[in-house]
Amino acid sequence: MPIYEYRCSDCRKRNSILVLNIRNSAPAHCRQCGSSNVDRLLSRFATPKSEEARLEALADPSNLGDLDENDPQSVARLMKRIGREMGEDLGEDTEAMMDEAEDDGGTTDTDNL
Repeated sequence: MPIYEYRCSDCRKRNSILVLNIRNSAPAHCRQCGSSNVDRLLSRFATPKSEEARLEALADPSNLGDLDENDPQSVARLMKRIGREMGEDLGEDTEAMMDEAEDDGGTTDTDNL
C-alpha cells in the first residue's frame, strides 16, 4: 500500500495520502482546504545501508570534526550517534550517564575509575 504525497496548488500545504487500492483510488484532494487542485510530489525514500557501510561512515574523519575527547558532552554525543547508527541499545545506565554528561558537561562516574 503506497503513500503518495501531494502539494495543494491553492493553499500550498503538503498532504500524504495512503492508497489502499491503486486501481480504484479516489481522486486526491487537499485535507486542509478541500481543493482537488493538487500536484503529486516525488516522495523521499530510504536506502538501507549494510553494517560495513555504516562502520565506514562512522570512521570517516570528516564526521569526527566536532569531537573533543576532553569534553564529556562531545564524547556523549558521539556515543549516542554511534549507538543510533548501529541500532544498538546502550542500556538505561549508559544512556542516563551520557544524558548527564550532555546536560551539565561535568564529571561522570567513569571519571573516578
